[in-house]
Amino acid sequence: MNTVERYFPDLTPLQRERFAALAPLYRDWNAKINVISRKDMDSFYEHHVLHSLAVAKAVRFPEGATVLDLGTGGGFPGIPLAILFPETHFTLCDSIGKKIRVAAAVVASLGLENVETVNARVETLPGRYDYVVSRAVAPLTDLYGWVKGRFSRSLICLKGGEVEAEAEACIARHRLSPERFTFCEIAMWYQEPWFEGKKLVILAQ
Repeated sequence: MNTVERYFPDLTPLQRERFAALAPLYRDWNAKINVISRKDMDSFYEHHVLHSLAVAKAVRFPEGATVLDLGTGGGFPGIPLAILFPETHFTLCDSIGKKIRVAAAVVASLGLENVETVNARVETLPGRYDYVVSRAVAPLTDLYGWVKGRFSRSLICLKGGEVEAEAEACIARHRLSPERFTFCEIAMWYQEPWFEGKKLVILAQ
């Protein structure tokens, strides 16, 4: 929790309270439904919360914006971002029922009124969003194919590995302009060694 406060020093008391509540909530749920590895649970705030909040280092969601968290799993990056941006509406979507059940329970426990959870494949969701966020779900080519025409501002992905090669494949398959892509090294925001090699990819509409 201290690492979150170090990188985000302007949190309100309610935000601090909600971030502090995350670890015990996930530890309790993880004992019933395994959504986070034991190793990651030991580094929960670094590997899950701070990693999710890297999105906020590059993009500030405006008040009233709509964000789809595609393949949210147990609620990442959507839940930490929803705590940080209480005036932004988040839709957390996952096709695996037990994972979205955990996310929904955490949302309810925290009293996050700016979040809804949906157990569905993203292709079946109606409507359009300002932003789509995703964390280690699928290659960029697939991600873009699933949400093409469904966002008005940008697709924001937390990735590792050879993201430039993924982007090249996405550009070729979907005939996109390379200028639409922005790559950010997460290690330029966070000092912890775990973030070396991890990147944020932004695909503008």
